[in-house]
Amino acid sequence: MKIDQGIAAVVTGGASGLGRSTAEALAAAGAKVAIFDVNEEAGREVAAAIGGLFVRVDITSEDSVVAGFDTARAAHGQERICVHCAMVNRKGKTVGRNRETGGFTRFSTEDYAFAAQGILVASYRVASLSALGMASLEPMEDGERGTIILTASVAAQDAQIGQVAYGSLKAGVVGLVLPMARDLMDLGIRVNAILPGIFDTPLLGRLPEKVLDGLNASVPFPKRLGKPEEYASLAMELVRNTYFNGQAIRLDGAIRMAPR
Repeated sequence: MKIDQGIAAVVTGGASGLGRSTAEALAAAGAKVAIFDVNEEAGREVAAAIGGLFVRVDITSEDSVVAGFDTARAAHGQERICVHCAMVNRKGKTVGRNRETGGFTRFSTEDYAFAAQGILVASYRVASLSALGMASLEPMEDGERGTIILTASVAAQDAQIGQVAYGSLKAGVVGLVLPMARDLMDLGIRVNAILPGIFDTPLLGRLPEKVLDGLNASVPFPKRLGKPEEYASLAMELVRNTYFNGQAIRLDGAIRMAPR
């Protein structure tokens, strides 16, 4: 897909990290970018910097996401690009020791369901609602109407201890890609996913320096955390290269996560 001046794009989680870098890259290429996020202060700041639009959207709420797309489309027109980076999660071991009582505790079904809403259900919600809108567009070159990029994780394939929800639900995101791409093939809508490794995001930036040094050393090459702009670079290639479809691509410096 050619990112012509004025083409509309939606980036969830665009107020920081991977989403922010992707929003910035899309805007620099000429796209009209709408940022969906719950962080209003940061989201408005990024949107102002790139000449885009901020919309406060809670990805766990159907009404909020529908309203977000309505607002973005009223301002920019129907998006042809949707990059979903936002997520909500809870972590814990399936069964582990309770240090206070000495007994055992279980990662609750309620906590798992909460994470499922924030990772897997939200990914389907955002992608399917975007595709519904894209279906009405006039086709471009190769009959393409739009492209959707989901964010999974290397944890989808080698999740660590305490990531039973995160790992299995990100695996579910990978599992969405091919059947959704096939569902949408007659409409000319592509679906792909990126599986980031350990990236230098605001969340990791709060870790102690010693921990960060260990994370850097754990990456085979290059021995550092991934840069958000490297995620954005791959996202831009997935947008531009129409022959990418139904793919889930690791971006991880060749890391394979140990159990802990």
